[in-house]
Amino acid sequence: MKQKNCIIIHGCPSNKEEAINPETRTYDKHWIPWTKKRLINKGIKTETPFMPNPWQPVYEDFKKELEKFTINDSTILIGHSCGCAFLVRWLGDTKKNIDKLILVAPWKLGGGTDEKKAFYEYPIDNTIKERVDKIVMFTSDNEEEDGKKSLKMFHDALGGDIINIKGYGHYCLSDMKTEEFPELIKIVLN
Repeated sequence: MKQKNCIIIHGCPSNKEEAINPETRTYDKHWIPWTKKRLINKGIKTETPFMPNPWQPVYEDFKKELEKFTINDSTILIGHSCGCAFLVRWLGDTKKNIDKLILVAPWKLGGGTDEKKAFYEYPIDNTIKERVDKIVMFTSDNEEEDGKKSLKMFHDALGGDIINIKGYGHYCLSDMKTEEFPELIKIVLN
């Protein structure tokens, strides 16, 4: 049996300053470092790459970064916010088989610039559900309306389980009030 591995793709800050400033950057904040440490302690190799220019995400650049890692039918892919939009598009394009796809506060509505629209606005390949053993989506009662609409788009196309945790908003530290995310660990380990 292949060794399980996990790759967590962070969300997209609104501007370059937010992404680079150690106080506001997201790729190594919120629940991500806590989750990585717990999974490594459980023997699951876990990567949390910094995606290129996430304040102005370009699909091809994200794809190049992700494909530096081993991804197979024992891989767990976790996305946060715009990381979800990227992972779903990538799975549709590559037709890869994976163990689990976990979308945390999934986001699919780009708005703004043409580049951002190009990143978010694509048809979801509903055959992904045939190549992924388990799909789980985390949302919250106090998620933004566009986040709720995004969740519906992903769930309508992919199915899977929805876990709604009260008061967690967009699953950022300011909403969750904690770095701990045991509900995610439980899904990964089951």
